[in-house]
Amino acid sequence: MIRDCILVMAILVAVLLGCATCAASSQVTIGGDLVLRADGKPFFPIGIYHLPAGDEPYEELAEAGFNLVRSGASLDALDKAQAAGLKVWVPLGGHLTFDKDVDAKRAKLAEVVGALKDHPALLAWESVDEPAWTYMKADQRVPAAHLAAGYRALKQLDADHPVWLNHAPANLVETMREYNGAADIIACDIYPVILPGLKPMYALWEDGCQGDLLNTYVSQVGEYVEKMKRVAEPDKPVWMVLQGFAWAMLQKEEERQTDKIRFPTRDETRFMAYDAIVHGAKGILYWGVGYTPQPSQFWSDLKSVVRQLSGLHDVLAAPAMDLAVDIRYHELGHSVDAGIALLAKAHEDEIHLLTVNDDKNPVKVTFTLPQHYDGTVDVIAENRRIPIAAGEFTDSYRPFEVHHYRIPATAL
Repeated sequence: MIRDCILVMAILVAVLLGCATCAASSQVTIGGDLVLRADGKPFFPIGIYHLPAGDEPYEELAEAGFNLVRSGASLDALDKAQAAGLKVWVPLGGHLTFDKDVDAKRAKLAEVVGALKDHPALLAWESVDEPAWTYMKADQRVPAAHLAAGYRALKQLDADHPVWLNHAPANLVETMREYNGAADIIACDIYPVILPGLKPMYALWEDGCQGDLLNTYVSQVGEYVEKMKRVAEPDKPVWMVLQGFAWAMLQKEEERQTDKIRFPTRDETRFMAYDAIVHGAKGILYWGVGYTPQPSQFWSDLKSVVRQLSGLHDVLAAPAMDLAVDIRYHELGHSVDAGIALLAKAHEDEIHLLTVNDDKNPVKVTFTLPQHYDGTVDVIAENRRIPIAAGEFTDSYRPFEVHHYRIPATAL
């Protein structure tokens, strides 16, 4: 009898320890560098809203390098994502809008969250999409106070997973800040690649643009990151939702302007991702792939860019360095407006300089590192090296071009 009791107690202890391990491993936190930590490691989200059209969509996403996918509130969907090595976010939408029928919404929220919160695939919850924005009006579509009440109820049910909230690119910074009490992560969607002449469409202004800054080029992505950093203030990460579609594909098929179908090129897709990251985004997500033909050149290009970013995941998830790199421009016969943006990262025994030319004009620049160093710099994904002499190296950029440099840590 004593032996049986000891055996039962041992089994119970093992089960309880296992549960504690599962609970700990499913916790997702935001570090002091605003990088997520999942499964005990830094995590840089490379996510997507829509599953691809193939027979094995989760496996296709994982092979392409995505690590995060939107999911319905289904254990089966979370299991499939987990099996493919993907994390998920679950949109809670109206469950978090505590405006009326609050008791019923609280009960439904408890039901959904209780069923999913301990699943190891769960990374985050999503709040209502674009709550501050109403098309062509100044009205806030969902009042911030209603979402903040839902957020507080959610946190009582699950304090282990962050909540993220996506804004439209418009609205004042002050208006968007009202929603900071309803989320842990602040995001913005911006889709700048669009041909002029589209018929009036939802989400487009009279000038045919989705964004409303003076900059109508792809480098507006970085400007919107800077705007959202002002919204989020110092304690919340910023994610960016990037373009995974052509605007004309959102039109009904029978009304589609086929001569206006314009997908981002591979270079534009790569630039927008790097532009977001260099300016401070702590995660990137792609919307609109559900409207994109598969197979297609754009789908292949998008997966190619994501695969490259995935190979650099640990670099992207590393803390930014406060590195004083001097940038000197060479005369090319025209102005430098936005110029080069740079982000430095340290990973293992290497320094990575992620750079983008935010200008519509080509530039030629000389970079000067803080210390003199003689050697070479590798340019990732370009199969070339540049000599460094006395801590200086020179390179040229086409408009909206990316150069990702890798140098030994001994250079500093």
